[in-house]
Amino acid sequence: MQRRSFLKQAGLGAVAAGAAVSAPALAQDSPSLSWRLASGFPGALDLRVGAGQAFCKFVSDATGGKFTIRQQADGEIAPAADLMDAVGAAKVECAHVSSSLYFAKNPAFCFDSAVPFGLDASRMNAWMLEGDGLRLTRELFKAQKIVNFPLGNTGPQMGGWSKREIKRATDLKDLKMRVDGLAGQVLAHLGVAPQQADLAKLAEAVEKDGLEAVAGTGAAEDAKLGLNKVGKFYYGPSWWAASEQLSLYINEDAWTKLPKHYQAVVEAAALAVHVKTTAAFDARNPAALAQLAAAGAQVRAFPRSVMDAAFEAAQQVYKELNEKDAKFKAIHDSYMGFRDNGMPWFRLTEGAYDQYLGVALSARS
Repeated sequence: MQRRSFLKQAGLGAVAAGAAVSAPALAQDSPSLSWRLASGFPGALDLRVGAGQAFCKFVSDATGGKFTIRQQADGEIAPAADLMDAVGAAKVECAHVSSSLYFAKNPAFCFDSAVPFGLDASRMNAWMLEGDGLRLTRELFKAQKIVNFPLGNTGPQMGGWSKREIKRATDLKDLKMRVDGLAGQVLAHLGVAPQQADLAKLAEAVEKDGLEAVAGTGAAEDAKLGLNKVGKFYYGPSWWAASEQLSLYINEDAWTKLPKHYQAVVEAAALAVHVKTTAAFDARNPAALAQLAAAGAQVRAFPRSVMDAAFEAAQQVYKELNEKDAKFKAIHDSYMGFRDNGMPWFRLTEGAYDQYLGVALSARS
């Protein structure tokens, strides 16, 4: 029922003009409310930060300024790693984050964002909004006193940057790589030495700590963060994050107290911005990749043998986590079952189409 409610509000979010037209009616006899939204993203990641800003603007416009949400910069209310607790404790009404950040609190939170050999953006949307994703993740977040909504997706991601050329799985042994969460756990099975490093101090980490590689996201964000300074080899695809969903966290009590028509506006705003943000990433990444390649990046595909080794390592990690936590297993089985059941359709359609088009365009160039 929750996912149906989320989708039902799409009519409000179809066009911004529609929201503006309805604003006078909504404004009548509506309370004036002022919230804060804590961003969990640095300013350099403008598409992520912009998604939060667009969400706040939509809510204000649709309510004739009666319901305002002011976005707070990264770290202004609490460090990104503490925002889940901050929202749950009502220190701030809502936050915009990536749930993978809370792997140490509970690995199952990663299913709200990205997991190794998981869903791409379109299939993540399908699982969340038409499958059991929103129901299962909301059950998980309930213990944190949080109601979650999808609010943006990065679309396809790259694996990352490396000083070393990776031709086989053994080339990963003892590779000092900035990576964490489920990806770090899987890569550790392959011999990688996961490292923690401040993205703002990557050059220092490379020089003083011997950092040799860094997990990337998309080309546009990698360029903004200067990840190409770590190494010249740029590997894809990101098998540990086929796409990364971003999330809106709302304090459960604050959400419950919202008038129903304000809840409808929030749901419509989240859905509209979610779709637009994904489109923005898809529009920017191809050009950014071309620019990085022109600047000297050596773009490579992970060899099949490396992908196979990573896939097997991921299955081992999932097996261990499933055995430890029944709730993790319940979400895992739903998520991966949705992936597997959809594979014949997408392989026959999108997969075959993209493969043919790639060959056809290459032949013409």
